[in-house]
Amino acid sequence: MSARIGVVLFPGSNCELDVQEVARAAGQETTILWHGDRTVDGVDAVVIPGGFAHGDYLRPGAIARFSPVMTAIEEFAAAGGPVVGICNGFQVLTEAGLLPGALQKNRGLRFLCSTVEVRVESTNSVLTSGAESGTTLRLPVNHFEGNYTCSAETLAMLRSEDRVVLRYVDNPNGSMDDIAGICSRERNVVGLMPHPERASSSLLGSEDGLVLLQSLYRSISRSS
Repeated sequence: MSARIGVVLFPGSNCELDVQEVARAAGQETTILWHGDRTVDGVDAVVIPGGFAHGDYLRPGAIARFSPVMTAIEEFAAAGGPVVGICNGFQVLTEAGLLPGALQKNRGLRFLCSTVEVRVESTNSVLTSGAESGTTLRLPVNHFEGNYTCSAETLAMLRSEDRVVLRYVDNPNGSMDDIAGICSRERNVVGLMPHPERASSSLLGSEDGLVLLQSLYRSISRSS
C-alpha cells in the first residue's frame, strides 16, 4: 500500500520536485504542502526539502519557522508522524525547535557542493531503520550553513540517547562531532544535511540514498 508524502514548499525551496520524483518512482503518492496553509492535509509523512526558504534572510529557517504550516507540522510530529528535513529542511527543524542545536556557516566560509561519505551511526529512526549500522553511504551535499553546533550538554544528550543517525567520514564543514544527521527523542523527526533524493539512481552517480528513503516509506506502512 502506498503512502502519501507531503512535501513542504516555501518561497525559495528548490528540491521539492526531486523529493516528489523519487517518492513517486517508489510507488508513493505525493502532495505539495504550501507554507501558508495551516494543515498537513492528512498525509502519512512530511518532508521539508532543500533550498533557500524565504531567501535565507536573517539566517536559514529563521523566517520559515513562523509559517502557518509549521504549527501543523509540530502537531503532526507530536502525534508521532514522520517528519524529515533535508538540508534547508534540517535548518528549519532546528529553528522551529523540533530538533536541538543549530546549523552555522561552514568552516572556512565556503559553499560546499560535492559528494561526501557518511556513516550510519544509528538505525533507530524513521530514516535509517532499513540501513545497517556502520554502513558508509555516498551522498551529495550542497550548503553554506551546514556546520552543526550545539551545547556540550546537548551533544552529550544526543550521544547518550543514540540520536546521532549519520556522521561524516571526512568532515567537510566543521560540524561538531562530525554530525551529518540527528533525530528527535521519539525517533520520528530526522534532520540531515546530505541529500538522499539526489543519490537515488546510478544516473545520478549513487543509489545510496535509497536505503534512507525506503526506510521512511516502510516506517509509514508499519505504523499505519
